[in-house]
Amino acid sequence: MGDRLIRATAAGGGIRAVGTITTRLVDEARQRHGLSYVATAALGRTMSAGLLLASSMKRPGSRVNLRFRGDGPLKGIMVDAGLDGTVRGYVSNPAVELPPKPNGKLDVGGAIGEGFLYVVRDAGYGYPYSSTTEIISGEIGDDITHYLAMSEQTPSAVSLGVFVDKGGVVASGGLMLQILPRAAVDEEMVTAIEERVGALAGFSTLLREGKSLPDIFESLLGDMGLEILPEVQMVRFHCGCTHERMLDALKLLGPDELQDMIETDGGAEATCNFCNEIYRSDVHQLASLIEELRTDTGT
Repeated sequence: MGDRLIRATAAGGGIRAVGTITTRLVDEARQRHGLSYVATAALGRTMSAGLLLASSMKRPGSRVNLRFRGDGPLKGIMVDAGLDGTVRGYVSNPAVELPPKPNGKLDVGGAIGEGFLYVVRDAGYGYPYSSTTEIISGEIGDDITHYLAMSEQTPSAVSLGVFVDKGGVVASGGLMLQILPRAAVDEEMVTAIEERVGALAGFSTLLREGKSLPDIFESLLGDMGLEILPEVQMVRFHCGCTHERMLDALKLLGPDELQDMIETDGGAEATCNFCNEIYRSDVHQLASLIEELRTDTGT
């Protein structure tokens, strides 16, 4: 079965639960960007987090951008995820590798370091909502939980995991439980949810053990009136870049710069940061752009 996302409720609608499996799309990102083990884990967790956050938006076309900027050797992470289940992303230093932590897990926090998390929610109309919070651990899940508490005032618990070996990504995904306002006054419920998520084995471990998303939800919320919604949403790596968009971007350089590319480089080449796709334009295409610009300006 492919990568997917499911939603559920519990406690009479007082708890919202979302879970996603992202194994294939994270492995595609690993291959596209040539990611190291720790870079794969960092980007994979952030891609899962982006899909979880985007799932709560309502308007078609809504998207969430997550950007980690830290002082660690990874430098930064950028992820763009949509309500439609598409996600893309990249890291600034894909080749970085660090020794594992004493418990054997990849040191994602050490790779990211200290800094800030920037979140932009774009509902497709009006001004996007943006927020900045401090990175508290660099382990992604902790930082997303902190963001939700500080910027959206929503008590939440987030668990993310990526397991990667020499053959690629074996398991990747995450879950997010949120206590909605009508239930947030129940401090015992909030504490119970936090404790249950904290006691979970690593999310990727559960997937490797053969646990499904409904299985994981049942273990967490089965005694709280769990209702799993019937819709299963497929999720995938997708980047909307095209050669035409690359040409539009080149036009912004102006005719003089384009003419210099023709004479100096014999064409132009651009690489998309998000998917690592390479687009090339020959001298004839650049000449056409120059002609279009001159026609538009009447020069």
